[in-house]
Amino acid sequence: MMKVADKHDKIVRAAIRVFARNGFFNSRISEIAKEANVADGTIYLYFNNKYDILITIFEEEMGKIIANVKREMASLSDPCEKLHCFARMHLALMEEKRELAEVIQVELRQSSKFIKDYHNKKFVEYTNIIESILKDGQERGIFRKEIIPEIFKRAFFGALDEMSRFWVLSSQKKFGVKTAARQITNLFLQGSLTDKGRQHRSCCHIT
Repeated sequence: MMKVADKHDKIVRAAIRVFARNGFFNSRISEIAKEANVADGTIYLYFNNKYDILITIFEEEMGKIIANVKREMASLSDPCEKLHCFARMHLALMEEKRELAEVIQVELRQSSKFIKDYHNKKFVEYTNIIESILKDGQERGIFRKEIIPEIFKRAFFGALDEMSRFWVLSSQKKFGVKTAARQITNLFLQGSLTDKGRQHRSCCHIT
């Protein structure tokens, strides 16, 4: 017999596929149930409605993404390399989990109810990773002190977000994840590094 957690995960994965394929508003609970190979009523044992499923997708999947990013960065000490690591992993979602990326990039933003009613703690936690990287670099004299972390994290995430959105909506991809991550990171680093930071960065290589 399938465990409760397994059935929950099965429904979430099915919902991601259905939302990515049909769009959130054009998707029905019955379609999710069919995709998950469960009865329609089973969905309501785990979720109240479609919005509840959408929120669950975001919270659970973002939680996994945050954990993966932190785990990958645990072995890095250089703030420049950490910033590049964040960029690369964010953009890599388009290749590794395209359906999930489509739901996050497109469907979530089209739901005014989601934006209005949901307090997005996971998103804040995610962008705070960028802020912590900047603050660490500032304390070590690598990044300029006058840069406001709140502005920097939103601008850096915004650049990555726009790149991801473009890939979701475009049928063509002229360059890869590594190239995009490197160029975006380098653009931000050019205006962020102190003289010490520039000397420090010359000893490491962002590829």
